[in-house]
Amino acid sequence: MYRICIDTGGTFTDCIVLDGEGKLYEFKSPTTPHDFSEGVLNVINDAAASFRSLPEEFLKQTEWIVHGTTVCTNALVQRKLSRAALITTKGFRDIIEMRRSMKIETKSMYDAYIPPYDPIIPRYLRFTVSEKTKVSGEVVTPVDEAELAEVIEKIKKEDVEAVAICFINSYANPANELRAAEICGQGLGDVFISCSSVLLPKMGEYERESTCVINAGVGPIVERYLTTLETKLRNAGFENQLLVVQANQFVQSASAVVAKPVYLTGSGPAAGPAGAVHLGNTIDEDNFLIGDMGGTTWDAGLVKDKKVSLKVGEWLGDDRLGIKVADVVSIGAGGGSIGWLDTLGLLRVGPQSASSNPGPACYDLGGIEPTVTDAAVILGYIDPDNFCGGKIKLRSDLAREAMSKIAGGLDMSVEEAAQAMFDTVNSNMADAISEISTRKGYDVRDFNLLAIGGGGPLCGAFVAGLLGMRKTIVPKYASSFCAWSMFFLDIGRDYVRSCLCRSDRADLRIINGLYSDMMQEASADVKGFGVTIGDLVFEKSAEIRYQGQYHVLEIRLPPGEIGPEDMRTLEDDFHKLHRELFTFSLPWVPMEMINVRLTAKLKSDRLPIPKRALGTADASKAIIRTNECYFDNIRSATPVYDGALLEAGNIIRGNAIIQTPTATTVIPANTVCNVDAYGNYVIVSEE
Repeated sequence: MYRICIDTGGTFTDCIVLDGEGKLYEFKSPTTPHDFSEGVLNVINDAAASFRSLPEEFLKQTEWIVHGTTVCTNALVQRKLSRAALITTKGFRDIIEMRRSMKIETKSMYDAYIPPYDPIIPRYLRFTVSEKTKVSGEVVTPVDEAELAEVIEKIKKEDVEAVAICFINSYANPANELRAAEICGQGLGDVFISCSSVLLPKMGEYERESTCVINAGVGPIVERYLTTLETKLRNAGFENQLLVVQANQFVQSASAVVAKPVYLTGSGPAAGPAGAVHLGNTIDEDNFLIGDMGGTTWDAGLVKDKKVSLKVGEWLGDDRLGIKVADVVSIGAGGGSIGWLDTLGLLRVGPQSASSNPGPACYDLGGIEPTVTDAAVILGYIDPDNFCGGKIKLRSDLAREAMSKIAGGLDMSVEEAAQAMFDTVNSNMADAISEISTRKGYDVRDFNLLAIGGGGPLCGAFVAGLLGMRKTIVPKYASSFCAWSMFFLDIGRDYVRSCLCRSDRADLRIINGLYSDMMQEASADVKGFGVTIGDLVFEKSAEIRYQGQYHVLEIRLPPGEIGPEDMRTLEDDFHKLHRELFTFSLPWVPMEMINVRLTAKLKSDRLPIPKRALGTADASKAIIRTNECYFDNIRSATPVYDGALLEAGNIIRGNAIIQTPTATTVIPANTVCNVDAYGNYVIVSEE
């Protein structure tokens, strides 16, 4: 039996196959933006051919497929969302537009021009009905069904695909909201319904409503994509479970994700940190800054003390997402990022991307703008005849023709312009690493840079040099690392309930009751996997703050019944973490509990990482040719090594290049690369 993990990126679709003997195989195929499911089927067909099997036979022998996709993220970034309407409590029509007292948290006070906020749902598609629920959960006024019927008639005239329903205080009692959803379902037919109390049952009406609106906007898109993909897989012979990676690093069935599609945000990159933890446990490294460079974006993440950095809520442009997600910062910097000159004549790279079609100019698919991949070809780093294992032949003449636009504007040679583009994109990526490290109080010198993605090995050592980081690690499956990481994700979901009280006066019966409710909900969610509540592993936590404070910290709680001693430990742990993060604590100030959280998961087997054959320090037998490359605008004869011929213990000094079918690793001057016991390239600065 086979197990398959597939990650659809902006330019390539990556696939890792595990066979019955425990061996891994890596495949890569261009992403198909017009229909992402085609790219998935294409890479599966490539895998089947390598096993000398027909796709139908191959899929019938597949136990499960785990899939990470950018379909939700792309829809949000490009604002290509489904047309949606909002129904909320009378008097609260404009919360989604007011946000937090009109404060624009994603802009600086020094920005010369701040464009007006463009809400996902315009005002004329936002409707109100009479209903009232107290914070205690008491329903004072049931939803006015006559008013709701009038609203439904208005919505029918607007040709909407989705409706978001968010009533004030529905987190305390969802009865009114659920009744409204039932009536809308009856009156609107196949329209996608998004309920805030089902999606994010916690206080904070703006964050809850914004998440509900985003969920409505992506709902029909995700539903169409996953339904299409499942249908195509079934028709191709796949008979088992399709699992999808969520933003919180859990996987769920496709049907469960369709019910809460907002959890698909950041699906692919969310897997990477989990793989970094497993890799760290294997090679005994605790701290990683993760740089994932694909064709379109550079995704930066952090692992500290072998723990993934997660966060509750993030800004997607000017819209707020309230669910728990992997702490990943993404910028438009990838192999397909386009170089251009701004109005001042300064060189910029990205965020625009040539993606996979037409792709960089050197792809010869119609692209005419210079990209990072074109720059790497001109600099001699990428071999035009062996890109993507030789499946894609690159044209260096077209790369030079495109780069001449930049060269002419900067009065440089084509090679100098390519070097300037390469240096610029590396600087942009270093800034993104600083955003999740230095700006949060971490010293980058305490971390290793884990360079992954198709372009991570190409640029990783240069980015580390800019940041003053001593060690860059390029893992064996760097190009498909997120797909590889999916083998280490658990089936599960996280849950939250609001519980506002002072921690020293908390009613433990209420708290334990909330945890019991969440455990029952988790049990219902995993019924489709044929398991019971006894098969689940639960982790409890609480969000705490000092009284009067704005931000909260999440503190772990023991798995059993919560008692008085556990609450005292909770307070001690909060003081300790607050000192660690902010250098001070306030033990005399009362603490407030805001929310209680639960994660429920089915633990998966951990795939062991095999060791590579042991060799000597001499790697010369792996040299396959010498390229003329440019480093810091100096032409240099550079040895090129075949990654498949390298052995554990080999040492390579820069300047040098390691070539594999799926990635190119560049080793700059003043660094040395050691091939470790597992086939990872450990690049260490000698300065």
